[in-house]
Amino acid sequence: MPESQFLTFKDMSTPHFLAIAYPILGHITPLLQFSQLLAKHGCKITVLTSDENYNRLKSASAAKGNHIDSNIKLVSLPDGVGPEDDRNDQPKVILSTKSTMSAKFPKLIEDLNDMNSCNKITCIIVTKNMGWALELGHKLGIKGALFWPASATSLTSFDSIQRLIHEGIIDSENGLPITSKEEIQLAPNLPIMDISAMPWYCLDNNFFFQHMMQEIKTLNLGEWWLCNTTFDLESGAFSISQKLLPIGPLIANDQNTTSFMQEDLTCLDWLDLQPPQSVIYVSFGSMVSPKPNQFKELALGLELLNKPFLWVVRNGKGNNVNNTYPDEFTGRKGKIVGWAPQKKILSHPSIACFISHCGWNSTIEGVYGGVPFLCWPFCSDQLMNKTYICDVWKVGLGFDKDGNGLISRGEIEKKVEQVLGDREMKERSSKLMEMVIKNKSEGHKNLDKFISWAKE
Repeated sequence: MPESQFLTFKDMSTPHFLAIAYPILGHITPLLQFSQLLAKHGCKITVLTSDENYNRLKSASAAKGNHIDSNIKLVSLPDGVGPEDDRNDQPKVILSTKSTMSAKFPKLIEDLNDMNSCNKITCIIVTKNMGWALELGHKLGIKGALFWPASATSLTSFDSIQRLIHEGIIDSENGLPITSKEEIQLAPNLPIMDISAMPWYCLDNNFFFQHMMQEIKTLNLGEWWLCNTTFDLESGAFSISQKLLPIGPLIANDQNTTSFMQEDLTCLDWLDLQPPQSVIYVSFGSMVSPKPNQFKELALGLELLNKPFLWVVRNGKGNNVNNTYPDEFTGRKGKIVGWAPQKKILSHPSIACFISHCGWNSTIEGVYGGVPFLCWPFCSDQLMNKTYICDVWKVGLGFDKDGNGLISRGEIEKKVEQVLGDREMKERSSKLMEMVIKNKSEGHKNLDKFISWAKE
């Protein structure tokens, strides 16, 4: 990495954090939001990312005329994933990132500390899958903390793996249930869930489960587990470990300097033209997409509704490039964009409901916007988040699949109409929004607590 990427911090009185996100948008965006909060408190932050994402962040910031806070510096290391590789192949990315970055990491720490000799790295903050950096930092005598970009409940589920194995609930090879029991309760004050909602259950079970069994041991080297959530949203989770600290909700600022995907801002002007609480917003995040047959059913379901909709259909490698709109789909009532400023959309008065994959960032933003959900989870912690949305908070509904495993156009039409006609659900969504906004003060207190610990 060129030395010009290193900048010396002049103020020596505050902590210097090295923040490291696993190189996917769902980890990078919230960690950058958290870094911005730390910067507003006068802390110094060096954000380490992959070479590819470093270039994307710099280009996006320059294109939008935005500047990252002066207390935040970006540095990069290669992650070993080539341009010909599929970045949706998570086992490959996890293994490549660990082997490639960890080899260069000690030299990076040495260079950063040489360039900032009076303000050396105080604490390393990592997201999931980057626990190796905590381990290396621990050997160097540097404090460590985990920033968890998903729900606190999903973190407690990973932390409960050894206990679940010991109690004979799941096996030790891939985390699958070994009894006929279909439900699980991680703790007495946590909701009862389908065992299939555990976040390792619907991925590449053998690799991911074995990886997380080891990863959670490494993540325990972090003295704090910081979560983008609030105590009231998931109160039961915080009885599991004293390390858990809610510092949410983290919501991007108006400038949105943390997004490096090109946003189509024309959708905001389009929303301004729609009646209040009339638009169905559809987005499945940055990683998952419906398969072609399901994509067509979704398009025809939106057509059947005959209501205004805003639909995010990503472009690029591995993202809907083989999907085609059915001939019957006119899209005349809607607007389709490649990427969108989601926080602004979910806070817009024209939005009526959110068809979501239930990723945690989307869940937090939807709750913060007071919008009812239609839950369409794919994998990982999304099934667990659906349980909270539908069964605990009661601010959304799920879809039922037909005999072919598809969510039919008729099912989409029926459930959207059901949510739009449910006044009580809308009231619960508004009350949940008010609660989360009030919880911001608690998040700020916990942030102060964390910063004070880093100064010690």
